[in-house]
Amino acid sequence: MTDEHERMMRANQANWDARTPVHLASRFYGLDTSLDPERWFAAWEWEDLGELAGRDVLHLQCHLGTETIAFAHRGARAVGLDISEASVKAAADIAGRAGADVEYVRANVYDAVEALGGRRFDVVYTGKGALCYLPDLDHWAATATQLLRPNGRLYIAEFHPLLNSLGPKPAEGEGSELLLRHDYLGRGTAVHRSGRYTYTDGPPVQGATDSYEWMHGLGEVVGALVGAGLRIERLRESDELPWPRWPEMNRAPSGWWRLPDSSPRIPLLYGLLARR
Repeated sequence: MTDEHERMMRANQANWDARTPVHLASRFYGLDTSLDPERWFAAWEWEDLGELAGRDVLHLQCHLGTETIAFAHRGARAVGLDISEASVKAAADIAGRAGADVEYVRANVYDAVEALGGRRFDVVYTGKGALCYLPDLDHWAATATQLLRPNGRLYIAEFHPLLNSLGPKPAEGEGSELLLRHDYLGRGTAVHRSGRYTYTDGPPVQGATDSYEWMHGLGEVVGALVGAGLRIERLRESDELPWPRWPEMNRAPSGWWRLPDSSPRIPLLYGLLARR
């Protein structure tokens, strides 16, 4: 990474430290009720991941670790890794209260191999708002490959770059139509954001409000994985999300949310399975 990338990632680390108490206080993650970590997974993710009992599973960029707990509940030896010290501490507390045996490690994803002492895993999982915080996908893919055992699987369940191109709300004076407001293809430059409110409900962020994101099209993701020597085995695109990004979305039979039938069907999430 460049010095500028490292500076931006330090800003992101501070921002996620500041976001953590907001997210703990919000209703978004369901921490104020009975914790249901599987609500964040589509049924097809479990189909692609297969049997996890007795497997070593690493969840990169795990934040509060709610999804990591789901792997432990399915019998995996689960490890979560995140750049935010506040997130890792909160995740360990949440897992403890849920009775889940999960190990959490604080590290930048690019330092994961060293932070984990060279350990290897059967499955490395990442996604749902993770890749946009990484400036260099080639470096990330090489790191993920090193974390896998031979024949190990990398699984990405990530918001579709088309979703990221559609603004979450219309600009002043615009109607409710979904319009392309942001790049689909990355330009190699970061998008600077500064805001006191995050994607959840809850109180405003106190302290570090600056963050940086990078756009990554599907071609860039696939190219990075192939370049790292991984074999792509499956790619899915889904028109459902685990929460209603837009007010007009309807709950689907799966329990997730999709746009009304009158809207064009577009991909909002993708799942990608690659093997070492």
